[in-house]
Amino acid sequence: MNVRPALRLRLHPVRLLTMALATLLTACAAPTARVAAPPPAAPAPSFTLEEADIATLQRRMASGELSAHAIAQQYLERIAAIDAAGPQLRSVIELNPEALAMADARDAERRDGRLRGPLHGIPVLLKDNIDTADAMQTSAGSLALVGAPATQDSAVAARLREAGAVILGKTNLSEWANIRSSRSSSGWSARGGQTRNPYVLDRNPCGSSSGSAVAVAANLTAVAVGTETDGSILCPSAVNALVGIKPTVGLVSRAGIVPIAHSQDTAGPMARSVADAAVLLQALVGADPRDKASWDADKHRADYRAALTADGLKGARLGVVRKFAGFQPDVDAALDGAVAALRAAGATVVDPVDVPDAEKYGEAELTVLLYELKADLNAYLASRRGVPVTSLAEVIAFNRQNAAREMPWFGQELFEQAQARGPLTDRAYRDAAAKARKLARDGIDVALKKQRLDALVWPSNAPAWPTDPLNGDHVTGGNTSPAAVAGYPSLTVPMAQAHGLPLGLSFTGTAWSETTLIRLAYAFEQATHARQPPTFLPTLAP
Repeated sequence: MNVRPALRLRLHPVRLLTMALATLLTACAAPTARVAAPPPAAPAPSFTLEEADIATLQRRMASGELSAHAIAQQYLERIAAIDAAGPQLRSVIELNPEALAMADARDAERRDGRLRGPLHGIPVLLKDNIDTADAMQTSAGSLALVGAPATQDSAVAARLREAGAVILGKTNLSEWANIRSSRSSSGWSARGGQTRNPYVLDRNPCGSSSGSAVAVAANLTAVAVGTETDGSILCPSAVNALVGIKPTVGLVSRAGIVPIAHSQDTAGPMARSVADAAVLLQALVGADPRDKASWDADKHRADYRAALTADGLKGARLGVVRKFAGFQPDVDAALDGAVAALRAAGATVVDPVDVPDAEKYGEAELTVLLYELKADLNAYLASRRGVPVTSLAEVIAFNRQNAAREMPWFGQELFEQAQARGPLTDRAYRDAAAKARKLARDGIDVALKKQRLDALVWPSNAPAWPTDPLNGDHVTGGNTSPAAVAGYPSLTVPMAQAHGLPLGLSFTGTAWSETTLIRLAYAFEQATHARQPPTFLPTLAP
């Protein structure tokens, strides 16, 4: 959930102990360091899962070459080697002490011939704003939520357990999902420090699902779950050469996720391939009595893996939204190459097409987010037990009392603005909500219908900017607000690199069009194979 006020919205925005996980990454000390400085790095343990996809992991478990325990152990050792030590990516905020036991249970089920599905025994990391009823914290990166763990699984965690996934731990994020301040540094939290981009370490990983993106990109897990209000799955996925899917709002339950705004919040998959993202989405989708928006989800649930066809672009009609480009020459060149690849794969490309009124709802969106933040966060905090705060007002007071750790770089003016708002019955809120949603939905739907398009395409991001905690983010381009405000689905897939920094291509459609977007993106991915793994460069050289 990666937000900024008005048009600065993110539009364009373990070390492991020996064979035991009793000591977790709680990291509640200095604001920019989760743990004490590690000792000199030992030789990295053997890692045989580089860029391994879910299908490959399943084949190796089926053959007996690997077990779920062995796979989880390798990822845990790699987290120790390059996340807590090595380049210190700071993408994992806490490990699950039950991870290996979960893997052992899945191995036992496999021996008994009981397989839960394609995620059986597959390691998953969850963003640290997703409740898990276990020993792990759910803190949204804030010290204000460190205390007793959640008493009930989020719908996301519950569905992953049911699907047989092994929950490795929680990932770092932009604190409070980037809604605290307009001057925040994406990927920074008081609890986890600053997450680093694995492609160029002094560049920003984007946010707010920074840790989820970096962990998947750096092969610290098979897949991860992120959350988005506006850009927080799509931007970090694009910046880290991943596939990220922001589903239609309501397709995935938000129950048990630290909220920003019910109008736009959703969880979604982050993966190294479209196929893996589709497998993870399949497990996440479904109706949940705790989230009214999801009550019709089962009606729209589809077999997303069936959409994985290499010829999925043949006969498709796509529209290029050129006005969402033009912010960086390398991005424009990459977009031209992507359009050529789409056409070569059999798509009819209408270039350009217009999405009307996309610049008209930024202020209304911010109004909606501030009103809903106060209402939704207060409701969530009232349900938590054993943490220092029970309301947004108490969070603001906690941050002031702990400013040296919580606010060393930037403040909490957006929290304060939200606290000053009234109830959701206010006319100002109701008018802003109606305006923003109508303009966003009409814009996308008009563009699709006018040209009889299957989806719209545009560049997902500019190259990652240098991390600057003092001044905050320097976002120079990207396009996530149309789909975010509309509540419509959007998918980003690797498109190219610019000086070693990943660029993504977004496919966006109308409500419940995830199957179409997956089909189109998979075919583009198979035609281009644009993803390259990170090389952990310290900085960019001329």
